[in-house]
Amino acid sequence: MAKQVNLADFQMTRTLGCGSFGRVKFAKYKQDGKHYAVKFMKKHEIIKLKQVDHINNEKRLMAQIDYPFVVNMMGYTKDDRFVYIVMECIGGGELFTHLRRARKFSDEQSKFYGAQIAGAFAHIHGKNIIHRDLKPENILLCQNGYSKLTDFGFAKIIEPGTRTYTLCGTPEYIAPEVLLNKGHGKPVDWWTLGILIYEMIVGQPPFCDEDPMGIYQKILAGKIYFPKYFDKNAKALVKKLLTADLSKRYGNLKDGADDIIKHKWFATLDWQKLEKLEIPAPYKPTMKDDLDVSNFEDIPDSNDLPTAVTGGQDPFVDW
Repeated sequence: MAKQVNLADFQMTRTLGCGSFGRVKFAKYKQDGKHYAVKFMKKHEIIKLKQVDHINNEKRLMAQIDYPFVVNMMGYTKDDRFVYIVMECIGGGELFTHLRRARKFSDEQSKFYGAQIAGAFAHIHGKNIIHRDLKPENILLCQNGYSKLTDFGFAKIIEPGTRTYTLCGTPEYIAPEVLLNKGHGKPVDWWTLGILIYEMIVGQPPFCDEDPMGIYQKILAGKIYFPKYFDKNAKALVKKLLTADLSKRYGNLKDGADDIIKHKWFATLDWQKLEKLEIPAPYKPTMKDDLDVSNFEDIPDSNDLPTAVTGGQDPFVDW
């Protein structure tokens, strides 16, 4: 489980990604010689943008999750300027990169990743956590070809029977109940899984437009075109996930996630073997070794040191 760590024990090398509050760096941990991804977040930015609860939340939620298809958090710490989350490093880069390169995935590949995200959602929903920000950029590929869900920045604990009302997510992936501000919960994640499966098989999401308003109109109209090559079982599942009526959407019925996990499309996968990583992956990212981070885009390092947060109350008490 995640523990408080000492930043001096990490040797930072290159930047792997940039987020709204800082960046993610590739780092070697002197204690065990392994490499991790360290997410730096600027305290003064977080405070200025009123995201303190969000970030404290992200850390608290990640600390509760330990599952093969979720990026696991190893530790956390803070100093005057930053708060840090230390995560396992997933070297294969974003699913997004591989999907754009391939244009679209085979049915087998789409099923393999779709199943892992379904498993991840079933697991976090069991802890009353919703993710709310699924998209190909938030799925990372491991060297062994398996995938992991990342970025719990929008995640939230929803006590059974309650709803939340914040509009968040990527336009193409937003569920109708979020757009209509009706309050939303776990079913939102299952909707996004439907969008993801469609996007993997077709190469673009089902509701597309140049303009976000156009996308929202299409989502609410709910018309989906399935190309000829779309597997019929995959199509049946996607339709059940992309159902605006919550009383009919898979994942939200009396059998919960089982309706998805035991669906015909997934029948060719052995779930026990999948969770033990015993099924050979249909595709593996090209990596020389586990230190190869060439699947991540090159991001120049920045030298800007943010202002230290001093005086007054540090809102990051439990770091």
